[in-house]
Amino acid sequence: MNWITNYVRPRINSIFSRREMPENLWSKCDECGTMLFHRELTEALNVCTNCGHHMPITPRARFEALFDGGMFSEVAVPKPIDDPLKFRDQKRYPERLRSAQKMTGEAEAMLVAEGEIGRTPVVAAAQDFSFMAGSMGMYVGNAIVAACERAVALKRPLILFSAAGGARMQEGILSLMQMPRSTVAIQMLKEAGLPYIVVLTHPTTGGVTASYAMLGDIHIAEPNALICFAGPRVIEQTIREKLPEGFQRAEYLLDHGMLDRVTPRALLRDELIGITRMLLGLPPAVVGDLPAPEPAAEAPPAAPKATETP
Repeated sequence: MNWITNYVRPRINSIFSRREMPENLWSKCDECGTMLFHRELTEALNVCTNCGHHMPITPRARFEALFDGGMFSEVAVPKPIDDPLKFRDQKRYPERLRSAQKMTGEAEAMLVAEGEIGRTPVVAAAQDFSFMAGSMGMYVGNAIVAACERAVALKRPLILFSAAGGARMQEGILSLMQMPRSTVAIQMLKEAGLPYIVVLTHPTTGGVTASYAMLGDIHIAEPNALICFAGPRVIEQTIREKLPEGFQRAEYLLDHGMLDRVTPRALLRDELIGITRMLLGLPPAVVGDLPAPEPAAEAPPAAPKATETP
């Protein structure tokens, strides 16, 4: 052993050896291009800490941030018939489903759960845009019906987070049938006197905006979310005119009376707690999850003072 073996060779190996770095430690903001560390991005609920751009978030991650302590129970959704039309384009429909399931780790494009927000029991449903663009197929229709039935059975409000590119073409007319199905299911909530709150996220388009996404008692949107039936490019090509700045974005729709609020994701939980309790006729939630203060006891009447006799 000499200095070449002990010092030079390890030094050369350290210089030329390839260091393996995980590829998922950093994410790039689509809006401003800032590189964001994955832990900071997760803590910010997938909102860019530089420009405030709201990136996509999965339904499971959304529910973990929404429900008290991140605790919730999934509601079972009936599974529809596989590939009823035997649809095939560049790939067979079952192959596309398996690919989306492998990529997202979810069974389908909507997740239904129940739990408490601010100690208020609710049922919630959220669409996953990364699963075939959150398209509305038979499973999504079954999920909305299951969410409404569960809410009615438990007498709880329903909160729905929409994110979809419209109907699922691989299911044809069966996909379009989910529009009236979901409308009838939501009518069950109305007849039961239960609140139905919709949070429109980016993007919410197509038949979703023509049905359950615009039937809520309260409509809230995340900042700069695209909310429309036909996209701006299609409209411009049809009318051959330039559309106004920010057309069909959340802030534009708020200014024109289509929405009730535009709320950043970080403030959305508190907003939903306050609105839900107000619609249910409950007192405001106690900040900090502390027990409600006991009502002040009435002080006993003061004893009459003794009077001196002359």
